[in-house]
Amino acid sequence: MPIANPLLPARPVRLIVAGLALALAASGCAQLKGRQGYVVDPVLTNAVTPGVDNRESVEKTLGRPTFVGQFSDNEYYYVSRETRQLAFARPRPVAQQVLRVRFDPAGNVVAVDKTGLELVSKIHPEGDTTPTLGRHRSFFEDIFGNIGAVGAPGMGGGSQGQ
Repeated sequence: MPIANPLLPARPVRLIVAGLALALAASGCAQLKGRQGYVVDPVLTNAVTPGVDNRESVEKTLGRPTFVGQFSDNEYYYVSRETRQLAFARPRPVAQQVLRVRFDPAGNVVAVDKTGLELVSKIHPEGDTTPTLGRHRSFFEDIFGNIGAVGAPGMGGGSQGQ
């Protein structure tokens, strides 16, 4: 008679280990969804009407704005963005809506504008440095370039003994 092995048979152990490895690998490739800013409700955003609403009614309907215009307080901005991200990659915008509500000096709504992803700029930096106009100095010129420049001791640049 064969003696019973107290350990599990090798085949089920391999299947369990392979299943755990597959689960760990799949969790690293998970797609993450994110939402930032104002939560858009189409019924509420379409309810804001120029000539009918004012600043107070807009705040009661939509809530406080994400931010107010930089140069005057006659513009409210409501910003909403949805992003997706694979594992450790940089989040990518999938949908975006910017609702701009403009007011006249009396506080009445003049216009309501909506924009989406079409106005998002894509910036591609050039490596680790920013190109600039001017002199290109070496490492040693940066370190030793000011030796003998204005204000050196004994050159009459300071007020000695006064």
